[in-house]
Amino acid sequence: MCERPEKGKTNCLTVTKGQVPKEYQTPYGVSVVDRHVYQSPEGGRTFCPLDQRARIVVSSTPKFAKMISHKYPEFGSSRVIQDLEVNHSRRVARSFVQNVAGSVAAVALAKEETWNYEVPTLEEPVATVTIGLDGACILMSDDGWREAMVGTLGLYNKEGERLHTTYLAASPEYGKETFLKRLEEEITQTKRAYPEAQYLGLADGAKRNWEFLERHTESQLVDFWHASEYLGKAAAVLFRGQTRTQAAWMEERCHRLKHEPGAAGAIVKELQRLARERPWAKKAEEVTRAITYFQNQNQKGRMNYSDYGTASMPIGSGVTEGACKLIIKQRLCGSGMKWKDEGAAAVLSLRSLSYTPNRWEQFWKKIDRYGFAF
Repeated sequence: MCERPEKGKTNCLTVTKGQVPKEYQTPYGVSVVDRHVYQSPEGGRTFCPLDQRARIVVSSTPKFAKMISHKYPEFGSSRVIQDLEVNHSRRVARSFVQNVAGSVAAVALAKEETWNYEVPTLEEPVATVTIGLDGACILMSDDGWREAMVGTLGLYNKEGERLHTTYLAASPEYGKETFLKRLEEEITQTKRAYPEAQYLGLADGAKRNWEFLERHTESQLVDFWHASEYLGKAAAVLFRGQTRTQAAWMEERCHRLKHEPGAAGAIVKELQRLARERPWAKKAEEVTRAITYFQNQNQKGRMNYSDYGTASMPIGSGVTEGACKLIIKQRLCGSGMKWKDEGAAAVLSLRSLSYTPNRWEQFWKKIDRYGFAF
């Protein structure tokens, strides 16, 4: 495309329309600029070199667009407008905020599969990488409650301290194939950066989660706190009316589960014995579910907590559970909220970028390099 033909002259692609004024929104106010605009001789869409080279988003400068698109996934357009006015003395329309945030999110979504982000270079060696995935239901406008997905990669040192967390999230989709593909790409990139680390899958017990994690990790553990929750519900039935006895039994069994090899198998036998001895507990759902859960997970080798604790490795999926609350529920599950697919996808994409350390800046460096064409 010719960028500067003589005024009124045409070439094979464009004809200049001369200098056309436009209002640009900046963090400091509105700036009116006379800029050259071009158009095909046949009419249609115009082209402005300044907009392209300056990385203009709708009518916003990149810096202002970065501010808005960081605030929008945190608290929505109404609060963004209030925040900009109170803290930055900028008054803008709601439609402007929505259009800018939507345009930035559209780029993030379009480039999710092609823009690779750098795995962090950390000061300490990475001994363990945990991989987790989970979901949380959000209310969709068209088809009711659906499950949005979140995935995490946690990087830990040899003492078991978390050094970094990568977050991924996706709006509801049938089959979850797109989300799983993106998570696989993150895992592959992390393995290239940390090939010597031990990769541990942590989840709450859903079959499909284990099928995925078994392909990408050397070992798997069921979340310790999820297992203790099953145990607690069974204990409430087994020791009904015996609050102190129930609490003491739970404390002792959780300690054994965490520190003693083979504790899960022993607890299964104990639950079966206690259920036989207490008529009210024989067919209680909470007890039978706990027995079945412990049997299944223990047989798969997912309850060897003492081995991992001794090695200072994580035994809980709290990072992933926390991500469900942080990335999904805090923003998308407010009172009366309903979401369309594109709106939920935009918010989740921007939140994942902003909550993963260093990734927000990496995203905007790519914008600076490649622009907003996609």
